[in-house]
Amino acid sequence: MRRSAIAVGCCAALSAALTSCSAPATTDPGTAARASKTGYLTESDTSLTGSGPLTVQLDYDTVEAGGLDPQTAATARSWSIESLVYEPLVTIGPKFDVQPLLASSWKQPSATTYVFTLRPGVKFSNGRAVTPADVVGSLQRLLKSKAAYAAQLGPVTSVTASGPAEVTVRLAKPYTPFLAALANTPAAVLPMKEIDSGALDPAKEMLGTGPFVVKDHKQDQYWNFARNTGYRDAGNVHVSELKIEIVPQETARLAALRSGSAGLVNFNNVDSVGQLKGTGKAEVVGQTNSDFYYLIQNSKNAASPLADEKVRFALNSALDREEIASVALGGQAEPTGVTPSVLPGACDPKTLPAASAKAPDTAALKKAGTLRLAVYTSEPAVGQIAQVIQQQLGRAGVTVKIQKYDDTTYTSKVFGAKPDFDLALGWYAGYVDASMVSRWWNPVLAGFSSTFLTDDKTLDALIDRAGTEPAGTARTKTLAELCARVDTGAQMLPLVSRPTVIGYRTDKVSPTLRAAEGYGNVLRDIVRYTLPDAK
Repeated sequence: MRRSAIAVGCCAALSAALTSCSAPATTDPGTAARASKTGYLTESDTSLTGSGPLTVQLDYDTVEAGGLDPQTAATARSWSIESLVYEPLVTIGPKFDVQPLLASSWKQPSATTYVFTLRPGVKFSNGRAVTPADVVGSLQRLLKSKAAYAAQLGPVTSVTASGPAEVTVRLAKPYTPFLAALANTPAAVLPMKEIDSGALDPAKEMLGTGPFVVKDHKQDQYWNFARNTGYRDAGNVHVSELKIEIVPQETARLAALRSGSAGLVNFNNVDSVGQLKGTGKAEVVGQTNSDFYYLIQNSKNAASPLADEKVRFALNSALDREEIASVALGGQAEPTGVTPSVLPGACDPKTLPAASAKAPDTAALKKAGTLRLAVYTSEPAVGQIAQVIQQQLGRAGVTVKIQKYDDTTYTSKVFGAKPDFDLALGWYAGYVDASMVSRWWNPVLAGFSSTFLTDDKTLDALIDRAGTEPAGTARTKTLAELCARVDTGAQMLPLVSRPTVIGYRTDKVSPTLRAAEGYGNVLRDIVRYTLPDAK
């Protein structure tokens, strides 16, 4: 959830004066108006009838220890690439509404029961029809696994085939994000007959119902996909061959877009917008994500001043998130609480206790002393945020030493069995329901955070209540209380949203791109892309 690679864009701004970067806005007024109305930054030109190859360049590849198995996928990039092959029962619409996918419909006869009717005629790419047994087996396999995403499905008690094209899921208690959680790649329907028989190892081979099949893949270099001719809507998929090139260097992806050797690329450096200005046939849009950067304050080290909540809260109060967004991310990010600011029902970060504090507790700040801040070097934006935090806390009298690590060392230092850090920066996918990501603040549910988060039973209860209450005024109030508790406890601090910039060539592709994305899927809606007619 935390890994990405972008080129340095605003390092020059990180001077003692904290001069703000001046990246231009990623959307013009017309685009902004369209996004507000439809949920899309741009929609494919349906008058284009071409069919052919498309080359996409991304900054990094799937990075899962569990290989290609979608159920063990814990990073947004894996979800994105694997979604080309795998599909869940439901999907997310442009305004975060849940829509049918492999399920043609569903009903909810009670607050804890969901009955899904399967879409007729759906087949895996080997030609076998999808059955209720595949759905039941897939969800049961995920729930029994130790995969982190299994916690997002909530209190499922049973999954059964209740008819020849029907599956029923029962929960122990109401869980509002259930459908939203089902709409991500880890909850995809797998070919359980082949998996159970041993004919398919999903860690090494992908077999799904989606629009593409894998031709070949070389880790950290490229993927080659071909259109799945057995896909239920294959005739309307214009991209016949999809090549994904893994290009970590931002400058190289910029050059590919300029030259036309790539039709679509992703950027995390907001300065890319300005650098592409004036490039003919290149369009660039900024996508708002529910993803956000966070700062961990390791409370589990009893000898550290960070074991004291007053010290942690004082440090939180000394942070200026508006300045972080402006300086480190060129003004293309916004402050957020633990409920991602882009999602319905999210709390207002300006009302949180630290933001409302008149001044940090100077006595508590004096206890902080010198703190080590761990960052990983594969995403320069993280380093830029670290420098802003270093200067902000420095103004408050706290010395911060930034320690830079490669991804492997960072993971060991922060998420290993014996964490070795005081502060650490990273980012989470924010998902599509305002309460979902908050589950990572419960170390018992999350597992991976148990080595640096002290369990807060009051916070756990708020997380649970936010998950069970139906959408409405009461839930919005609970979410606000949840945000405030996270902010006061100050163990893992949401900072600012994590923006994405997408560039494309109008002579290569007419994409459909959403204004906001919850699961980090830069390839969402690729089945709607249209291509220019062959000349």
